[in-house]
Amino acid sequence: MDPILYISLAGVGVCLFFLIGGGKKPFKWAGGFLVRLIIGALALFFLNAFGSVLDYHLPINLVTVFVSGILGIPGVLMLVAVDIFILL
Repeated sequence: MDPILYISLAGVGVCLFFLIGGGKKPFKWAGGFLVRLIIGALALFFLNAFGSVLDYHLPINLVTVFVSGILGIPGVLMLVAVDIFILL
């Protein structure tokens, strides 16, 4: 199928969602998820800032931000462990 058809169907679905009144709960959930992703990106930034003293760098990309955002500090530690023990 054509990608424009998918985009149109998604747009119609969003419009119907707003017209029917989906409530505030999905927006609250999405906002909380976005805040966690931002905190995960900041954690990786500070890890890289303090890791530059030890010549250590962990790339900040979509996968690492999702892992650190969803799992928190244990996720960041897991990323460091994978980087040190498996990738090096």
